[in-house]
Amino acid sequence: MTVGAAALYGFILPLVELTYKKAKQEISYGLVLEIQAVMCLFATAFSTIGMLVNNDFKVIPKEAREFVLGETKYYTIAIMSAIVWQCFYLGVIGIIFCSSSLASGIVIAVLLPVTEILAVIFYQESFHAEKGVALALSLWGLLSYFCGEIKQSKINKPALHLFQSEMPSVPNCQISV
Repeated sequence: MTVGAAALYGFILPLVELTYKKAKQEISYGLVLEIQAVMCLFATAFSTIGMLVNNDFKVIPKEAREFVLGETKYYTIAIMSAIVWQCFYLGVIGIIFCSSSLASGIVIAVLLPVTEILAVIFYQESFHAEKGVALALSLWGLLSYFCGEIKQSKINKPALHLFQSEMPSVPNCQISV
């Protein structure tokens, strides 16, 4: 199931970019929000049906009562988690809108080791060998990508940006530093 979910997620970002390219109308921020809303609606419906079939809704109150931090904090964490994930997915879709699915994947790859390190620092989470291997592999992949981009830019001589896009640039997505 995990490998299948990873493969499906690997197809989602390029498919969103393909949807933008094949759209018969101009892609606007409002349309990006609509796409996000439709994706979330179908994901919620799919998950809800699965939870109904499996009788998972009956377990939630019991789980909340047994939660170490208390029932109120259980529901607060569940709701805040949903909000944070929606912001994450909106950001991912926004990066695809402004750049490409490749850039979106790179940002996700950059955030993975940062999240692991921050969890160890702020939540005193244990750092086991599995987490070390995952951190090393994600950093290795990230480093390999940037090394490949640097080599490619030296071969092509003109200065290439690390986050090239095949999509036309969107003027309101320019970030000034």
